Amino acid sequence: MADETEFSVGDRVRVIALPPYIKTADPMPMLRPSDLIRIGEEGVILDRRPGGYWGIRFERGAFLIDSQYIAAIKQES
Repeated sequence: MADETEFSVGDRVRVIALPPYIKTADPMPMLRPSDLIRIGEEGVILDRRPGGYWGIRFERGAFLIDSQYIAAIKQES
């Protein structure tokens, strides 16, 4: 089941597992192969979407990722 971890817009996150596919964060999302991102890749939260998805900006574009596939990057003080 999806982890109900909450993030905030602007938080940096890291991919901890790859979903079978990813959706683009476009107004009309399209399915893409998950090899557009990789485990360990970092991104920035853009927004919260229905169904437990987060809009995240990665190097190769913005995608909708379920919270179970990402973890917050701890900010060093």
